[in-house]
Amino acid sequence: MTDYQLFATTPKAMEDILANELKALGAKNVKQKMAGVAFEGDLKLAYQSCLWLRTASRVLLLLDTFEVKSQQDLYAGVQRTDWSKHLNADDSLAVSFNSKNNSAITHSHFGALKVKDAIVDQMRSQFGTRPDIDTERPSIRVNVYLHNEIAQLSLDLSGESLHKRGYRATQVIAPIKESLAAAMLLRVGWPTMAAQGKSLLDPMCGSGTLLTEGALIAGDIAPGLQRDYFGFLGWKSHDEALWQALLDEARQRRDIGMDKLPVMVGFDQDRRTVTAALQHIENLGLQSKIHIEKRDISEASAAESWPKGLLICNPPYGERLGDEAQTTTLYRTFGEVLKQQFTGWQAAIIIGDPELGFRLGVRSQKPITMFNGALECKLLRLDIDEKSFFEPKAKSQQERIEQVNLHSQTTMADSQVEMFANRLRKNLKKLASWIKKNHIHCYRLYDADLPEYAVAIDVYQGEKTWVNVQEYEPPKSIDSIKATHRLAGVLSEISKVLEIPSQQIYLKIRRKQKNTEQYEKISDSRHFHIVEENGCKFWVNFEDYLDTGLFLDHRPMRLLIQQQAKDKRFLNLFAYTGTASVHAVMGGAHSTVTIDMSNTYLDWAKRNFTLNNITTGNHQFIRADCLEWLYDQAHAQQKPQFDLIFLDPPTFSNSKKMEELFDIQRDHVQLIRNAVALLSIDQDGIKEKMGILYFSTNSRRFKMDSEALSDLSIENISATTISEDFKRDAKIHACWKITYK
Repeated sequence: MTDYQLFATTPKAMEDILANELKALGAKNVKQKMAGVAFEGDLKLAYQSCLWLRTASRVLLLLDTFEVKSQQDLYAGVQRTDWSKHLNADDSLAVSFNSKNNSAITHSHFGALKVKDAIVDQMRSQFGTRPDIDTERPSIRVNVYLHNEIAQLSLDLSGESLHKRGYRATQVIAPIKESLAAAMLLRVGWPTMAAQGKSLLDPMCGSGTLLTEGALIAGDIAPGLQRDYFGFLGWKSHDEALWQALLDEARQRRDIGMDKLPVMVGFDQDRRTVTAALQHIENLGLQSKIHIEKRDISEASAAESWPKGLLICNPPYGERLGDEAQTTTLYRTFGEVLKQQFTGWQAAIIIGDPELGFRLGVRSQKPITMFNGALECKLLRLDIDEKSFFEPKAKSQQERIEQVNLHSQTTMADSQVEMFANRLRKNLKKLASWIKKNHIHCYRLYDADLPEYAVAIDVYQGEKTWVNVQEYEPPKSIDSIKATHRLAGVLSEISKVLEIPSQQIYLKIRRKQKNTEQYEKISDSRHFHIVEENGCKFWVNFEDYLDTGLFLDHRPMRLLIQQQAKDKRFLNLFAYTGTASVHAVMGGAHSTVTIDMSNTYLDWAKRNFTLNNITTGNHQFIRADCLEWLYDQAHAQQKPQFDLIFLDPPTFSNSKKMEELFDIQRDHVQLIRNAVALLSIDQDGIKEKMGILYFSTNSRRFKMDSEALSDLSIENISATTISEDFKRDAKIHACWKITYK
């Protein structure tokens, strides 16, 4: 058989695993590249690669390489290939095009159109007709990669990403792709452990991806065996007999391997994901091989009859600022479960922030870098034994505040304090004209401008001027006494520069968080004050909660909603104190629906409505888990319709009121799809969706998965939603305008 030049793509940091897989298949001249592996082999190996590779995304068969300095070069280069050898004139075609920024053609859509034109023009000139375009399941998919001036023209033998194994319910979005799950398992040596009869357990299994991949590996089951579509099936050079022989061989290996599967168990506290996991397992024919049950992480344990083995999971991760005591709950609980219930086991945990690993209280080996989509993560490998245990330490917020209050009475003059005071005066002068012109009453004056003074200072003006000071916890390398003295100096200088009594300055300690603890109560003063914003009035509280009831960085977004709300049906999800809903009503919204799962904040929202003389009328307040409410409404036969939706979810949530653990990075695709399903339709019945979804997140590491949402129009409007007082911190939030194409 002819040997082909082939290339298998994979996420960054997985190239070596993929190379080992290819070598095991018998590939020749295996060479690791960035995000892929080049290799050589015959048609049988090409088919085996599509069928058996666990960590590959696509398998490309190289047709030609040529120079491209212009769009004409691209067109001519593609036409050098005789396309009648690859497809018939009445077949279908799809094209993907990628290039580096320094190439002659950098626009992927334009490049794909030129490639398509070259192919269909050639076919039309030969046969008088042309192939159709089918982006879903074409007869062949053509791939062009342009690097500098060299283009590689290939057939995509996989057709669609190989992480799609063919067993997953289409409406269920996995927290991690199957290829990453397989890479995790291969990286920590699961094949050897499985051969030794060791158990596999995922205590936060979600829809079961790690368990199903673990079973496919342990059972010698080809990951592509369940798929009914590959890119080569419609290719004119496809050898059906060879393909069927490879499928028969894979089925025989599966039948033998099924009898060798070890104990595999998954727990999850969310009934919906448990149901999804059970369905996926059944789709793979593994219902008697993998045990799944609804169980909270605090109740995870191994039966005595299970051989000790590998505990692996992808727990929620994200970023948020808030009260450390609350954020650590999930990970400290997980760590205690590992220590008490899984001594003698090995563990593998993928996390978005290495700091989370310390909160487990179990020392790990050197973390391994991996990528979950665009997000860089760390794979921790733990040996669960007493030698590895330690107790994470944390200082309470109240203790820190009391220390600062004590030092504020006795702090000595510090030459650097004057530098801080000068910065405050400079910022006030810089913002003065903007504040006056835009009638701003609440704004951020200072945000860690000087490294020595890592605080955020927000000014609220009502019947008095109040200042909300948030200290970013100093690193452990900074002496705590010195840090406390500095903070006391900050409070003193704020009082002097702004000419307000110290009683009108409020201090809170913020630490790096992955939760929604800005909502957690820290006092019970019940002292509320009135402030104004763009014609709207709001109640704020500086003492009882970490945040005040008004997120200042979203001021431009609230104004945008107010300007676009006239006669619109507005939906406010994760509404907090309902400030965006007030703006919508003041902008003339026909109706509003304000949803939050906290009675406290819904009551606060209603008080904000009353403060603005808004009667309930067409305005609803719903106490609900927004995730569950959105899912139910998006899948209802009679969906509610909204013209304007604001979706500002927490980065991470493990609230007791929520049934599922939520992480914005891994869960945002399904969340956005559920919200888009409620957007209004043109009154004339045209398919084009006319409603607008504004999606916002405070996660600084967040990456929008545009590929998974390619059927939507997604516009990053972050720059237009960052106001003058927040420009020093452009990553304070990110916002997108989302509609149907």
